[in-house]
Formats: sequence, structure tokens, C-alpha cells
Amino acid sequence: MSPGSDPQNADATRAARPGGVVPGTGWRGPGEATTTLLLRHGETPLSAERRFAGRGDIPLTGRGMQQAAAAAARLAARGDVAAVISSPLRRALSTAQAVAEATGAALETDDDLAETDFGDWEGMSFRAAGARWPAEMEAWLADAEAAPPGGESFAAVAQRVLAALDRLLADHEGQTVVVVSHVTPVKTVICRALLAPPAAMFRMNLDVASLSEVSWFSDGAAVLRSLNDVAHLTGEWTHSEGEKSPGSLAER
Repeated sequence: MSPGSDPQNADATRAARPGGVVPGTGWRGPGEATTTLLLRHGETPLSAERRFAGRGDIPLTGRGMQQAAAAAARLAARGDVAAVISSPLRRALSTAQAVAEATGAALETDDDLAETDFGDWEGMSFRAAGARWPAEMEAWLADAEAAPPGGESFAAVAQRVLAALDRLLADHEGQTVVVVSHVTPVKTVICRALLAPPAAMFRMNLDVASLSEVSWFSDGAAVLRSLNDVAHLTGEWTHSEGEKSPGSLAER
């Protein structure tokens, strides 16, 4: 008997899942799914310097705008994007606007897709924040309930981001949706897809303007199809006509 067919195992799994949803299996044949294309925004002055960028409403750099355009061209070539949903922060919204223009899909914003509020760490490097707040940094790295001074915990971020995901899946069932957001929200969605704990976020790398794709099925199953795909930034993907995308725009 498989774990999914054992009532006791199903009850245990249900108890462990947010909302009591029993996950299905990734070993499945073709079937209609809702596809989320998770796009991190393009480069900003803070991402280029690897500093905490949370609720500060910073713009894209010139390179970031080029990265957004490259991602938009790739997504338009798919021909199946039904909607674009974005964080309201300027760096994400500028990226999303490029995608909406290229694909012709409707653009909407969702406040719950905004980045973590990093509080007093905003604009600081990881090293500098850790040197000034060593105990707080240690706690933050160890516990999803811990928050930066004056900021927001990963647990609080997950609560709002997963609520946004649930709304998206309900409103766009069977469609392909581009979600333009930030590192923490994108990783949070991926953790749900993989049934992974919050600590798994520290083991993922997400480059600026990277794409990650997840398929969601009506029985609760989810399949991560790609992670941190930046082929559109390196000239390694092709349009449907077979033309190469622009040259490398990847963040160094």
C-alpha cells in the first residue's frame, strides 16, 4: 500500500500541511495544472552590492531594466501567459510591466507579494548586520519566527505570501501566471511546492531576473520544473523562430 492510500498516513500528512491539504504525487502523467512562473525582479543598486533590500522602494538599474526586457521576451515567446501578478514595490512592478507589455497579459498587484521587512538591516550587507547584531542574526538564521530588529519574520512573510498563492490558484485555475516578486516570497512558494521547511530557503540561490516554474494540481500535488533559470540572461535560450536572445545580462 502506498503512503497516499493509507488513511493513517494521510491523516498525518494532512496535519502537517498548511490548510490541511493532502499532497499528491509528482509521479503523474499529463494533466491540467496551474503553472506559476516565478520571476525575481531585475538588478537594483542594493542587489548589485548584495545588501538587504526589503520594503525600501528602490528602482531598477539600467542593467536591471535590460534584464526585465530579456525575461519579458522569453515569457512572451511561450505564448501561454494569462496574467501577471506583481509585488507593488517599484523594482518588481517595473519588471512586471515589461512582462505585461510583451505578453499582452493583464497586470495586477498583490501587496502580500512584497519582500520581507528587514527593519534595521535595510540597506546593510549581511556581514555588517551580523557584526552589529550577532545574537539577532544567529536567531534569525535558526528560527523562522525570529525577525530582524524592527522587521518581519519569515513565518510572518510565509503567512501572507501563501495566502496570495492560494488566491492566485483559485482565481487562475488551469492557467499560466507570471508572479513577479522578490527572493523571500519566491523561495517561500518553492518551499511549499517541495514541502520543505523554511530553513531550506538558505540553501537556494535566486539570481536577479531568474525564473522558477512550479505546476500545481487540483489534488494538492506540486511539481518544481525549474529553479533559478537565467538562460534568457546568458543568450542560451531561443525564441520560437530560433533566434538567440540578447547577450549576457547576468549579474556578475
